[in-house]
Amino acid sequence: MTPSPLMSERERILEPRPLHAVPPPDLEASPRNEIVRRESVFRWALAVADVVAATLALVACVTLGNDGLTPFALLALPLMIVVSKGQRLYDRDELLVNKTTLDQAPQLFHTVTFYSLLVVLLESVFIDGSLGVLEILVLWGTLLVATIVTRGLGRWIARKITSIERCLFVGSDESYDRLRSKLPDGNGRAKLVGRMSLSPDADGLQTSAAILLGRLIDDLGVHRVIIEPNEAQPQITMDFVREAKATNVRVSLLPRILEVVGVAIEVDDVNGLTLLGLRRFGLSRSSWLLKRGFDVTIATAGLIAMSPILLVISILIKLDSAGPVIFRQTRIGRGGEPFEMWKLRTMISGADELKPGLVERNEAVAGLFKIADDPRITRTGRWLRNSSLDELPQLVNVLRGEMSLVGPRPLVSDEDGLISGLDRGRLHLTPGMTGHWQIAGSSRVPLAEMVKLDYLYVAGWSLGTDVRLLLRTIPYMLARRGL
Repeated sequence: MTPSPLMSERERILEPRPLHAVPPPDLEASPRNEIVRRESVFRWALAVADVVAATLALVACVTLGNDGLTPFALLALPLMIVVSKGQRLYDRDELLVNKTTLDQAPQLFHTVTFYSLLVVLLESVFIDGSLGVLEILVLWGTLLVATIVTRGLGRWIARKITSIERCLFVGSDESYDRLRSKLPDGNGRAKLVGRMSLSPDADGLQTSAAILLGRLIDDLGVHRVIIEPNEAQPQITMDFVREAKATNVRVSLLPRILEVVGVAIEVDDVNGLTLLGLRRFGLSRSSWLLKRGFDVTIATAGLIAMSPILLVISILIKLDSAGPVIFRQTRIGRGGEPFEMWKLRTMISGADELKPGLVERNEAVAGLFKIADDPRITRTGRWLRNSSLDELPQLVNVLRGEMSLVGPRPLVSDEDGLISGLDRGRLHLTPGMTGHWQIAGSSRVPLAEMVKLDYLYVAGWSLGTDVRLLLRTIPYMLARRGL
């Protein structure tokens, strides 16, 4: 790869390693035009998704009630677009690198509720008949589910027909490496193509560096600039932000303070002075009761629904190898109290005694233990692990109050012993069956990073977060990822 002239001129400002500068596939294409095209495709995909969802909901509603649609019902379709636009559901994607539908669930809930209310109020205009309570519930429920599904499909199609978002990082090498690890091989959404330093230059070149940012954006075909603020000299950050915005590329900030306080903040405007209010660490009593009630309800329903499957799996385990169906292992729970976590047995009996002889084959990151082709795993056990069905007995742990549906990862004693100081704040909440750590890949995330994810989850807990994490866990189970 031939480095750009700008990079050779400013080696003190730009990271010199070749992997930090990836030229665009077409140097003649304008990154500004590509940005406009990308955002237009995403907006149209979401608008079409909303229209399809509204159509399905209206048809389901009138079909159930044996009603009909008037010719004016066609106006109900663009009405969905108007309502979504009012909720800024088409403007959010341009601000984000990770464009996901589930994270918009609260906004979608409000949008669907408001749209359903408008349809009921305009019933005589859109519907040839009368809507009952059941029809209204079907309208609302179908629209909510259809909106989430069609928007997810719309974003998937938009990503397939547009180029991957090219990002330039401005900040420290440490933060660059962390961000790059979060976007392996582009992650299907974005990739880092270069890095600049935001540190003050001894020769006073930082001001010119901010100006040269525009040239680098053109050289590398950058769509988005991600800036790590310089807290010691905020003027430097402002210069880079202004210069980046002047080029009409998208700008994101990577504030390090959020690695400590999380995103559970409230913006407080005090006569033009902005303050950030931080929520208390952990849960209030009412929040704990809400979380516990949610856990018990879902765990009870899950055990009842999955009991036939558990019976069949138990028979398969007994037929495959000798030993108990349930494997019990001591884990560290809330407040550091140990408990016995239940799982369906996936290994031969006495597997723990064989572990010392397999340490050299450990493929997991520091602090954890995992082997891809572990010889101790049975045939049935491998299938159970790949589908995550071996975790189902933990629903019993949830009902007993030892675990939660969503929470910090339950660690064994040896792993827990590696955590000290304020990081042990992760034990303020009950460990979970799933969480940020599992979606990220529990065996692929270093222990230190996992502890940070757990801490931020505790710092910013909400019931909506639990629901979103549960929904995001389902695709991983269906994909048989075996986390």
